[in-house]
Amino acid sequence: MASYRELLKQREALERQIEEAQEQEIAAAIEKVQAIISEYSLTPEQVFARTRGRSSPKPGAKAPKYRDPVSGATWSGMGREPGWIKGQRREKFLIPR
Repeated sequence: MASYRELLKQREALERQIEEAQEQEIAAAIEKVQAIISEYSLTPEQVFARTRGRSSPKPGAKAPKYRDPVSGATWSGMGREPGWIKGQRREKFLIPR
């Protein structure tokens, strides 16, 4: 079995190898990214846009139909009714179209 000092030397050697491999892979990844950006003439705004996935609302999401005049909270009329409308006439909370 290897001694403690030998194992420490092995760990140091492995850490150096890991750093070198990581640097090489990062350099290769940067080259690929630069090639793609150049090929498609992408702008930083296109590459680093804050939107993830689709920019439209979820499928099935409905526009709000009711608004609480006190808090400004809205409800589409789907799902469980919120406390601010519960037990009251919905007509007085309708959002004008």
